[in-house]
Amino acid sequence: MNSLRTSLMLLAAVPLLAFAGDKTPAKAASTDKAAASDCHHPAEAAKAAPKTDASQATASAQDGWKLTRGEALKGANPVKLADLLAKPQPHEGKTVTLEGRVRKACERKGCWMELATDGTAKGPGVRVTFKDYGFFVPLDSAGAQARVEGVVKVAELSEGHASHYESEGAVVPRGADGKPREVQLVATGVELRR
Repeated sequence: MNSLRTSLMLLAAVPLLAFAGDKTPAKAASTDKAAASDCHHPAEAAKAAPKTDASQATASAQDGWKLTRGEALKGANPVKLADLLAKPQPHEGKTVTLEGRVRKACERKGCWMELATDGTAKGPGVRVTFKDYGFFVPLDSAGAQARVEGVVKVAELSEGHASHYESEGAVVPRGADGKPREVQLVATGVELRR
């Protein structure tokens, strides 16, 4: 009789234990879905894996850069970050290379980062996004030194996009008219170091 009772208890307990063990993955999945629904980027972007070419990593290690994402930098015209922020219009639509400190990075997916001359929250910065959302940066990129190459864009953001970026911790500058505007760079390649 005891063995029958034990068997019945095991039959009931095993599925309950298995169900209890599944709470963490279900919670993580629901969190990912919630983050994806809050994010304005395409759903496929959330699944994009960081691309790092082995030859890029070797070349980067040789000149002191530690992490490469996207394409290898091709040596586009270097522009000082302070100069770009002061007068972005002459560079709009052109491919440039920028260096600066990562002030902030998207904390949900790593789908953008802000570069600033000194890395502090004060003053304007350049928002770096990644071409076709084909690669992302680590979520903990803030504080890293970055070298990026891409096309400069001066953009007026919708209130929705500005609010989205701000919810992720971004500093969104506003013009005298109160509209959110920023200097952006759509990067084809990124190098980061600590």
